[in-house]
Amino acid sequence: MRNPPKLSNDCFALPPGVHWTPVDEALASLRARVSVVTGIETVLTTAAGGRVLAADVVAKRNSPPYANSAVDGYGFAFASLGRGEHTLPLAQGRAAAGGPFDGVVPVGKALRILTGAMVPAGIDTIVLEEDVVIEDGVLKFAMGLKKGANVRPKGEDVAVGGDTLSAGCILRPQDLGLLAAVGVDSVQVYKQLRVAVLSTGDELRQIGEDIAPHQIYDANRPMLLELIRRWGMEPVDLGHVRDDAVMVKQMLTRGAREADVILTSGGASAGDEDHISAALQASGSLNLWRIAIKPGRPLALAMWDGVPVFGLPGNPVAAFVTALIFARPTLLELSGAGWAEPCGMDMPAAFSKNKKPGRREYLRAKMNASGHAEVFKSEGSGRISGLSWAEGLVELQDEGRQIAEGDLVRYYPFSEFGL
Repeated sequence: MRNPPKLSNDCFALPPGVHWTPVDEALASLRARVSVVTGIETVLTTAAGGRVLAADVVAKRNSPPYANSAVDGYGFAFASLGRGEHTLPLAQGRAAAGGPFDGVVPVGKALRILTGAMVPAGIDTIVLEEDVVIEDGVLKFAMGLKKGANVRPKGEDVAVGGDTLSAGCILRPQDLGLLAAVGVDSVQVYKQLRVAVLSTGDELRQIGEDIAPHQIYDANRPMLLELIRRWGMEPVDLGHVRDDAVMVKQMLTRGAREADVILTSGGASAGDEDHISAALQASGSLNLWRIAIKPGRPLALAMWDGVPVFGLPGNPVAAFVTALIFARPTLLELSGAGWAEPCGMDMPAAFSKNKKPGRREYLRAKMNASGHAEVFKSEGSGRISGLSWAEGLVELQDEGRQIAEGDLVRYYPFSEFGL
């Protein structure tokens, strides 16, 4: 009879003889396998916020569309100026935004002009009103003004026919403003990626349902559905399915019919009731599920009826972290927005830790008042309160490391994950 292995007392220890896929290798494999899966449609610019551009956009109009004044002041031809203090008689009328001057300003005269007004013919320079004195209809100001001062040239920002925004751009409020400024009233965008979310487990109940002492409320599904919304995609709620192999397969088939991608939580490990990984393995499409990451050891990445499936862990923290690290860049690539890698910053640690080798670790964290990375009091992947407490993640690389307070660690604010 074989002797049982010695207890490691560490549920995150890497078992001997088993290959655990490093995070970077898993991400590279995902990136190499996925491409855009959604169609293209044309929408009004005013309704295009959060959508992904499917084609480059060129300006239909100059911005600004005409030379205009950058200030409230007085305009004139630079050739009117001599040496020393300048004096120019005022012409009749004025130029204002929405009320252009009708006529030509003669050389040797100045015209009142307001911010945003079209620069009349005969004017190439504007002096700020605070820099002048007016006496008996004569404008006076000191020398030193340069030709073209305070005039915004036509097309200075964007010229008609020029590139404005590129395909793959996720349209933000400021992008809509730019499109409007250059006369683009509609754009081609990718159809929103449909992402189905499914929870599994006999122990789960939904908020509002009666619950027994041995059961828990499903925290993952509302969390994952809101992540999908925040990422500008269309969530498809598949609800909850019991630990039943037939029902799990039926729900995966429904998800493949109604969505472009499926996210599941729970059932992605190798236990007796882990029907997600069992179903995916039986279909012959399971590619990776032993990822060297903490939290998030059980992670299924596979295909079902031609649709990608992410089998996320059941513990809420692990589900959240693996969704940010693996699901988000993949979903963005599938949506047409392109692969996205978060940009972190190095900051001093406000904690100490003996980090073991072998796994990439992500700690719930926030930046404290001193600009140091503070981490949540517990690393338990069931402590969902730590996600609400946190404002980002501290990433600890695969190698072992002894971290003392003040040592630099890499911090990723949640904003780098689209939150």
